Parts: sequence; C-alpha cells; structure tokens
Amino acid sequence: MPYVVDFKDVSTVGLEPSPVAEALAGLRANEGRYYRNKYDHVFTVSPASEAPDVVDRVNRILKEEREIVIGSRPLEATAFEVDGLRMDYVFFESGLSVNVMYSIENGGKRAVGFKLAEGMEIPEELASRFKFARQKSKLAGVIRGSYFVIKGEY
Repeated sequence: MPYVVDFKDVSTVGLEPSPVAEALAGLRANEGRYYRNKYDHVFTVSPASEAPDVVDRVNRILKEEREIVIGSRPLEATAFEVDGLRMDYVFFESGLSVNVMYSIENGGKRAVGFKLAEGMEIPEELASRFKFARQKSKLAGVIRGSYFVIKGEY
C-alpha cells in the first residue's frame, strides 16, 4: 500500500526492520520535502515487494554501470517523473537510499545517487569506490552522499 511521505511528522512506517529506522525515515522525509518544495510533487513510496520493476531497474543500472550489487534488502521503492526527469528511489534496510535520475531527453542529466542514513556504516560494496560528502538536515541529521554519472542507455 503506498505511503505519502510526511516531512512535518516524520514516521518510520515501512522502515521498521531497519536498525537505523528513525534516521532512514528522516532521510526519506528530507527527500519528500525537497520534491515538494522544488517541484510541488508529493513523494509517495510503496513496499519494495509492490514495486519490483523499480527495484529491478535500479539494481540493473548499478550492476551494468559499475558492477555494484547492494547486499541489503530493499524495503521501499518509488518511481515518478518531474521536470523531464524520471526518478527511481529504493530505500534499503541498512539505511542506504539509492536514486536514479534519468533525463528523458537525450543529452540530459543521468546519474545514480547514494545517501546514507545517520548511524549506518558505508556499505562494503561502496566503501572502496566512492567518497561521501556530508550535509546536515533538520529532518535527517547528517546525511552522507555520493553519486556517479550514468554512461549507458536505460
């Protein structure tokens, strides 16, 4: 069942299995606030089991672009379009959020972003490959993030 992410009253709904559920909920709320403020888009997520196409697409891009396989279980996923961009998000049990930003028009921005919820370690599959920058968020505490540019067509 879809869940509209509330960034005023942050909830761990759907993220309870995560050892960093509260921080992951703050990270999810931070994303919800961003899309609401920038694009007037309501950020809605579903259990990963109800969005297997989104999880599969994100996993395929990670595997084909960088030989990355995320070891954590996906908890939630969403896909939507805003301002000529197709966005895919997967929130993992470990506290990792992966998003794919894919410009619908050729030649536009296409990238994969990683965000780590406060309190989680950098996943082994990412630790030696990426440097993570820190940003502070009122909703999520300290978020660590990194990204790479997508080269292929998906």
